[in-house]
Amino acid sequence: MRLLDSIPLTTILIFCATIGLAPFTPPHVWEKLQMLVAGTLSEPIDILDLVMHGAPWLVLIVKLARLLQRRVTA
Repeated sequence: MRLLDSIPLTTILIFCATIGLAPFTPPHVWEKLQMLVAGTLSEPIDILDLVMHGAPWLVLIVKLARLLQRRVTA
């Protein structure tokens, strides 16, 4: 968790805005999430795409949760 705490929030936001949304029309991660919900996410390349484009968003969510947790306990 120290690694996550050492990454600046702005860096994570930049990754979300670039890798997390690329290609921008429509966002690739959105297409892959729709495929996941529909049950059509079965090809290895599609799963890799979801992981690659979804990772920055997951890191952002965990980072914000940690910041909120620190604020509540302080």
